[in-house]
Amino acid sequence: MNFENLGGTIGVGFFVGVLIGFALKKVLKIVAVVVGLFFAGLAYLQYQQIVNINWNKLQAESQNAVTTLANATTQIPGFNGSGHTAALATMNLGIPLTGSMSMGFAIGFMKG
Repeated sequence: MNFENLGGTIGVGFFVGVLIGFALKKVLKIVAVVVGLFFAGLAYLQYQQIVNINWNKLQAESQNAVTTLANATTQIPGFNGSGHTAALATMNLGIPLTGSMSMGFAIGFMKG
């Protein structure tokens, strides 16, 4: 077993995972602020009686969108457990790469 390749794979995987986790958390924070401001603006406009919002219909449509998204992800190979993801785990450096990347992602997401 070549330990130089193993160490490089673990190090690079960890570093890439930290970067992805950090960036994803920053993007999610920005999206949450924008969506929150949007709904706050809608609530303010309804309070001023400029617009009339049917909140029940908005909730039903958002639930339909989430259901559609959940159904779409089951069509992606590897998400439903019947894909070829086991081949990656049994490859030469698949387990160290995915393990170090997931640890890096968790740390980057927590620190972001």
